[in-house]
Amino acid sequence: MKRQAVVAGQFYPHAPSELKSMIKKMLEPGAVKEDVIGYYAPHAGFIYSGSVVGAVVSRVRLPDTFIILGPNHTGLGVPYSIMTEGTWVTPLGEVAIDTDLAKRILAHAEILKNDIAAHSQEHCIEVQLPFIQYLKKDFQFVPIVLSHASAEVYKEIGKAIANSIKESGKSVMIVASGDMTHYETEQAAWDKDMRAIDAMLKLDAEELLSRVQRYDISMCGYGSAAVLIYAALEMGAKEAELVKYTNSGETSGDKLSVVGYAGVIFKSYRESPQVKLARETVETYVTKHTIPEVKDVPQEMRGKAGVFVSIHAGDNLRGCIGTIGPTKNNIAEEIIHNAISSATRDPRFPPISKNELSGLNYSVDVLMPPEPVESEKELDPKKYGAIVESGWRRGLLLPALEGVDTVAHQIEICRAKAGIEYNEPVKLYRFEVKRYK
Repeated sequence: MKRQAVVAGQFYPHAPSELKSMIKKMLEPGAVKEDVIGYYAPHAGFIYSGSVVGAVVSRVRLPDTFIILGPNHTGLGVPYSIMTEGTWVTPLGEVAIDTDLAKRILAHAEILKNDIAAHSQEHCIEVQLPFIQYLKKDFQFVPIVLSHASAEVYKEIGKAIANSIKESGKSVMIVASGDMTHYETEQAAWDKDMRAIDAMLKLDAEELLSRVQRYDISMCGYGSAAVLIYAALEMGAKEAELVKYTNSGETSGDKLSVVGYAGVIFKSYRESPQVKLARETVETYVTKHTIPEVKDVPQEMRGKAGVFVSIHAGDNLRGCIGTIGPTKNNIAEEIIHNAISSATRDPRFPPISKNELSGLNYSVDVLMPPEPVESEKELDPKKYGAIVESGWRRGLLLPALEGVDTVAHQIEICRAKAGIEYNEPVKLYRFEVKRYK
C-alpha cells in the first residue's frame, strides 16, 4: 500500500519547491558530519522545530536505511505497531519500507504487531522524512509507533532493533521522533526539559522515564527516546550530544505557553589509532611480555612529540606516565614506551594484571612544545597543561582534568608532584595537547 502524506500543507509546505526552500534554510552546511547510531529530533510544524531537525541532520552522515520511532498521538491501531510493507509518500517523493529489516524486528520483538491503522494519521514519523529526502535521494526505512509502556517493554523493543540491525549487516540509523515539554512557561519548560535531556545524555533510559514521571514532564517522545537509548547501548554507544534546544509559543514572543524541541545525537565509540596502539601495546606486553613492532607508522604518528598515556579502570586512574618532550624516533614509539610504563611502572599502582585488561580505558595526549609564561594570568587549566619548574625539579599537569578547575589548584598539584614548596620561586610554562580517546 501507499501511505499518503497527511500533514503536508499543515506541518510543512505541500508544494515541493516551497518545502525544499524551507528545509535548505534550516540546514547548517558548514557542520562537520559524523557517523552516529541515531538521533532524537522533534516533529512539530517546521516553522517551530525545523531548525532543530536541520541542525541534527546537518551533522550526521546519512546511511541507506533508517528506523523511525515515534509516539502514538491518535490512539488508532495497536499500542506497539510496525509496518513491514509498502511505501510512504511526501511532496518530495516516495520512500519504501525495508521489508526484510522490518520483519527481522517483528520476529525479535513479540510485543510489536504488524499494523497499518496506527500509522495512517500519525504525523510524528511523516515529518522526519522530508529532511532525509532533501539530503538523500535513495533510502528505505522502517516505521514504528509506540504507546505508553514500561521500561521493560521499551528495552525489549530496543534490543530487538539492535539485534536485527546486526543480523542484517546493513548500515542503519535509528531516529527517535519526539517533542519536549508542552504548553508551560518558557522557564518551566527549560527546567523540565534539561532534566530529561540530562538523562538522555547519560544514556540512562530508566532515569529518563523516572524523571518524566517524577517531574511531570509532558514530553511526548520519551518512549521513542528510551527505545533509542536501549538500542544504542546494545550497539556500543558511549556518548550522546545535545546539538540544539529551543522552545517557542504559537505566537511570536509568547513565553507563557511554549513547547520544547531538542536535537540529540547518539554516538558509537570509535577508537583512535593512537589509543588502539596504546591498548594493544599494554595487552601484548601484559599477556605475552613482548613489545609490538609498528612496521608501517601511520602518517599522523610519524612526527616527534612528548606523549602521556593514561589508563583508567572505570572512573579510577590506573596509571599515567609520559614524556614532556620527544625521546623516541616518532610518536608511535613514544606511545608504545609510555603505554608500557603507565601499565607497569607507575609507582602509585601495582602493575596491571591479565584479568584487568578487559575493563580498562585509555587516552593518549600528544603534547605541543611548551612555552614560557610571565604570570599565572596566562594559564587556563581547561585549555592548557602547566609545567612548574624550579632548578632541576619539574612538575607537569595535563589540561582539562576532572576536578582541576582553577589555575591555583593546577599549580598546587604541579608543585606537589615535583616536590617544590609553595613559597619557592618557580618558572611557569604552558602547553596544549591533542587528546585521543
